[in-house]
Amino acid sequence: QVQLVESGGGFAQAGGSLRLTCAASGDLSRINAMGWFRQPPGKERELVSGITNGGATYSVDAVKGRFITSRDNAKKTIYLQMNSLKVEDTGIYYCAAGHTLKAKVVAGEMDNMDVWGQGTQVTVSS
Repeated sequence: QVQLVESGGGFAQAGGSLRLTCAASGDLSRINAMGWFRQPPGKERELVSGITNGGATYSVDAVKGRFITSRDNAKKTIYLQMNSLKVEDTGIYYCAAGHTLKAKVVAGEMDNMDVWGQGTQVTVSS
């Protein structure tokens, strides 16, 4: 069974930076894609970025040029480096993992993730 644990959330001022970490454990043999999602206050959960086992990535337009998704396969960990934070980046950030086509990941089609972390709160103030 796969487990995901996020860390690194917290408070930041607009323009600041935070780095989220998602550590995976368990049998990852069926996992070939991981992603970051977020749920802003009062809104539905949305995709932020995705990354394949090979390192191919996708980011939504709202975070392109500001957020960087990376992974360390040896540590079974993915990261979300968030720079130039905006107030609208506030929300609960979730890590997710699953098995899907690479083409879907790079196209931002990651609706079928199987495993989810507990989430970590990110609050950006003006």
